[in-house]
Parts: sequence; structure tokens; C-alpha cells
Amino acid sequence: MKTNYVLIDYENVQPEAMAVLAQDHFKVLVFVGASQAKVTFEVASALQQMGDRAEYVKITGNGSNALDFHIAFYIGVLAGIEPDAYFHIVSKDTGFDPLIQHLKAKKIQACRSKDVSEIPIVKAANSKSPTDRLAVVIADLQRRGASKPRKVKTLSSTINSIFQKQLSEHEVASLLAALQKHGVVTVTDTNVSYTLPA
Repeated sequence: MKTNYVLIDYENVQPEAMAVLAQDHFKVLVFVGASQAKVTFEVASALQQMGDRAEYVKITGNGSNALDFHIAFYIGVLAGIEPDAYFHIVSKDTGFDPLIQHLKAKKIQACRSKDVSEIPIVKAANSKSPTDRLAVVIADLQRRGASKPRKVKTLSSTINSIFQKQLSEHEVASLLAALQKHGVVTVTDTNVSYTLPA
């Protein structure tokens, strides 16, 4: 499974549900501002349990967007080393969105979530009901923009990947059927076209 880097803007978000990142495919970097003197026990404890898959990055200088520039720098370095990784920025700061658009244009997978619990892969893992799963798939397809799967086989594989390949063939087929039933996907022979909700 590809590495999922989670870069947390701790000046902006102090997440509590860090335990959900205690999986081998997550690597976590918590960016702490120069004037921040402490982190919560929950965050420290969760990161400590992750061992070398987690670290703090303390910003040494103050300045407008100093922490944001550090996150952008680390994504650049990590993407150069591991171009197939997925980068999750956890921040409420919409200023990261143009960076994410640029990364996607360069075929680097990235997204911004307002909280750890909203990271797409975490949300997918916690989705149990068919309705929740369908919502996760639609959200993923919306994020893909023009790079949505164009063949049924590729779409099925994409759906399976969203859920960490934990679904049965029947569950994947049911989600594909639900997408068609809701008019989100149209299948013609082996080709797929989309009418995604706005």
C-alpha cells in the first residue's frame, strides 16, 4: 500500500482523533509554530506510539505563513523521494488549496482536510453503511476532476482502493450499481461517463 503522509498545521488545527493514524501506511508530521509552547497529551501520546512514522517539525521563525511554507517545502522534498505517495494536509487554511491544485496538475496526489477524521482514507475506513460508502466514493470521484476512471474495470479497482482493498467483489459491484442507480455513473459497454453532483 502506498504511503500516506499526513502534514498537520498545528497552529491551525489541534486534532484529537490521532489514534486513527496508527496504521503502517501513515507517516505523520506535526508542524508546530515558533511561539507554540506545548502540544496536547493526546497528540504527544499518539505520535509516541507511532515511533519513527511520526515526528514534530518546530518552526524556528515567525512570519506570515511561515508554517505553511514549511509544509509546502516538506511536500516537495517527500514527493521527490516518494512520488507515488499521497499527501494529506490537515488545516482549515484554504490558502493551501492552490498548492494542492498545482500538485495534482503535476500528478502528485494531495488533498486538504479540516480534521484528521475527514482525511478521505480515514473516512473510507470508518464507512460501514452502503450510504456512507457511496458518499465516500462520490467525494473521491469529485476530487479526481478530469482524471476519473474511464473504464468499468478501472472504476471497480479505484473503488476497491478507496477502501484499502477490504471490500468483497460483491460489495464493489453493489457500489458500482448504486452509482448507476443514482445517475452518477453511466456505463456503455465497458466505458464510464459521469454526472457528478455539484
